[in-house]
Amino acid sequence: MYVILVYDMKQQRVGRMLKLCRRYLHWIQNSVFEGDISEVKLTELLTKARAIMDEDEDSIILFKSRTQQWLEKQVVGRERSTLDSIL
Repeated sequence: MYVILVYDMKQQRVGRMLKLCRRYLHWIQNSVFEGDISEVKLTELLTKARAIMDEDEDSIILFKSRTQQWLEKQVVGRERSTLDSIL
């Protein structure tokens, strides 16, 4: 499945969440990730994310689609490339 994941974390947890999400998805903008992921890997990611986050203060929002082709993506301005997300 194709997902867009957005998180909002307190400052002290942002770095750990960033590193976790980068292991599973492509970083496209601050606190925003996208990519193809299996149901099993998504469950694994969310389990690890819950261990990092405080659910009373933090949040994750997931947008799911069967494939990327069912989602129209429009970027206004400079899009973060794969190379940028590595740096």
